[in-house]
Amino acid sequence: MKKRFYYIMVLVNLALSSAMGQDLRFSQFFNSPLSTNPANTGFLPNSDYRLGAHYREQWASIPVPYTTMSIYGDFQVLRNLISTGWFGMGGLIFQDMAGSGTLRSTKTYASVAYHQMLGNESLLSGGFNIGYVGKRVNTANLRFGDMWDGKFFNGPTSEILINNSVGYMDLQAGLNYAVFPSENIYVHLGVSAQHLNKPKESFFSTAASDDNIVQPRFIYFADAVIKPNEQVIISPGIYYTHQSKAAEFVGGLHLNYNVSGNGQQQLILGAYLRPGDAVIPMLGYQWKNFRFSFTYDVTTSSLKNFNNGMGANELYMQYNGVYTLMYADRQSFCPVFKN
Repeated sequence: MKKRFYYIMVLVNLALSSAMGQDLRFSQFFNSPLSTNPANTGFLPNSDYRLGAHYREQWASIPVPYTTMSIYGDFQVLRNLISTGWFGMGGLIFQDMAGSGTLRSTKTYASVAYHQMLGNESLLSGGFNIGYVGKRVNTANLRFGDMWDGKFFNGPTSEILINNSVGYMDLQAGLNYAVFPSENIYVHLGVSAQHLNKPKESFFSTAASDDNIVQPRFIYFADAVIKPNEQVIISPGIYYTHQSKAAEFVGGLHLNYNVSGNGQQQLILGAYLRPGDAVIPMLGYQWKNFRFSFTYDVTTSSLKNFNNGMGANELYMQYNGVYTLMYADRQSFCPVFKN
C-alpha cells in the first residue's frame, strides 16, 4: 500500500509540475532542430528542405505514461537572390499528454531565420519563432494531497482550479555559428532563449504572480560531424538547458556506417548520457533521403526502483529533399559519403 501511495503522489506531483509550465523535451535533441533553436530553420547542410516527426512515450511501466509527439518542416528560400546567404522558413507542432489529469498541451510555432556566409568556411545564423500554446486538463481525474483520508483520495480539497484550459502566445529567438574548414570536418554551436515574453500560465488563478509566469528557458548546444574515412561518419554532441531552478545536460555521440558503399544505406549506432538520470542507447537506419532512429532512456536515478529502469521510448523519422533544378549552385557544408 505504501508503494502504491508513493506512485500516486509522484504522479500527482508530476502532473502539477507540468501544469505549472515545464517544457517538453526529446532525448534526440539533435533531431529536433526547430525546438532546440529557431536559428536552425532552413539551415540544411545537405538538402534544401526537410520534414521530421517525433514520438516519445515516457515511463510506460507506471500507470499513467506521458506521450509527446511533434511534426515539423523547414525549407530554404531566396537562395538564388542573395549571393552570400539565404532565408529559412518553417513550422513546428507539439502535442503532449501527461498525468492522471490527462493534461494535454498543444504548441504551434512558425519560424524564420537568416543565414549569412562568412567567407567560404563559416556561417552565422539568427532566427526567431512565434507561436500559440494551449493547455487543457481533465479536472475530474486529479487527486490532491489534502484529499487523502488515510486509505483513499475521498476527502474534499482546498485546491480550486478556476479554468480547465489556458492559452497564450510564445516567443523564442536564437543564434548559431558553424565552421567547416574541410569537407571532412563540420562544427556547429548555438544558443537560444525561449519564452522571451514571459507568458502567464495557470489553471488556479487569473491574478499575475511569479508562480504562474513561464520563466525564460535557455538552451546551449554544440555538435560536430567528422568523417575519418569513407566507411564512417562520427557525430558527437552536447546539450545543456536551464529554466528557473531546473537544468538538464545531455552528451554523447552516434556514428553512421556506410553499409552500401555509396552512402545510400547507412546504419546508425550511438549512445547518450543524461548524468544522474538516464543512459540513452541509439539505433537507426538511413535509406536514401529517409532516416529512422530509435532511442531508449534507461533510468539510472532512484526512480528506477519504481519504473524498473524503463524511462522512455523515442522514435524519429526524417525526410530530406532537394529542389529540382532550382538551386544548381547548392553547397554541401557537412561531410557526406561519396557516391
